Amino acid sequence: MSSNNHERVSEIRASAFEFDRSIELRPDPVGSLSSWTAELGAGWRIANAVNGGLLLALAGNALRHELDGDRGHGDPLSISAYYLSAAEPGAARLSTETLRAGRQMSTGQVSISQDVGGTRVERLRALATFGDLPPAGDAPPSWTAPEIPPPEACVRASEAPAGLLKHADFLERVDVRLDPATAGWATGRPSRRGQIRGWLRMPDGREPDPLLLLLAVDALPPVGFDLGLAGWMPTLELTTYVRARPAPGWLQLALTSRYHAGGFLEEDAEAWDSTGRLVAQSRQLVRTTVPSR
Repeated sequence: MSSNNHERVSEIRASAFEFDRSIELRPDPVGSLSSWTAELGAGWRIANAVNGGLLLALAGNALRHELDGDRGHGDPLSISAYYLSAAEPGAARLSTETLRAGRQMSTGQVSISQDVGGTRVERLRALATFGDLPPAGDAPPSWTAPEIPPPEACVRASEAPAGLLKHADFLERVDVRLDPATAGWATGRPSRRGQIRGWLRMPDGREPDPLLLLLAVDALPPVGFDLGLAGWMPTLELTTYVRARPAPGWLQLALTSRYHAGGFLEEDAEAWDSTGRLVAQSRQLVRTTVPSR
């Protein structure tokens, strides 16, 4: 673990951006150098649980401090997280461990837990490989992003049904614009094609970077909504690949699902930056409830 971690944490604390404050780390006063504390904000909730993308970004931030060091492995390349229980607003503890420190990449694991009635309950455990991503302009060519209307012609999150907004404080933390062609579920007319597309940026002007991409892949409404599903759809596992550093500006996101059976579906996400370059991909396994009538 890098010896300058405490100095880097101080830099995060000085940030004016809400996202950075929300993944802020503090050295654990009773733990080791690989132990941290954080505060999970109530504003990042979906229903009663903290958004899984925010937890993934927090885990990524802890591993960045663990793995960066003198090798410069500060960027997540691949991270797989298992969501063991629903995280609640409040204090959390993070424990990190370096599993391998190589020349070009390093691998580590992180655990996020909370104290519930005097018992430590693990919320998330992740395994990740970190390295040094090329600048946005140096990344190789990628697939073409799907064509959707510009952000100003898309549906704002504030236009979502009141019943959804009531249980989604998270939507006040991000600026989400949905492609009208994939937003029919909001008025009771899902396409049942398993597709949701849209745009994402942070309302306070915070530009995207590799850590924000970990939030972005889990920021749109669940693709299950477009399949006519309703209710709580928790993520069981989420794997994300970060392909390049994103350029400033809007992120374009596309969610798809091809198979729903036995109470589970897969949700694939792709993220492109403002230059049209693919910068992140993810797949998660989601548990579903019975279809809405």
